[in-house]
Amino acid sequence: MKREWLIKIRHGKGYSQQYIANKCGVTYQMYGCIENGKRRPSTELAKKIADVLNFSWTRFYE
Repeated sequence: MKREWLIKIRHGKGYSQQYIANKCGVTYQMYGCIENGKRRPSTELAKKIADVLNFSWTRFYE
């Protein structure tokens, strides 16, 4: 299930998937899988993504 909320936040900031991936130390493919709902981020990665995009990391687990 696609994480539309995550895509909207990223688009709102004007960031590419590659930018977020670089900031978080993962490949853009991995980040894309997280946005598309194919992968669930580890707690550590969820915190990194949330920090870059400025939202609560717990949103991944709601």
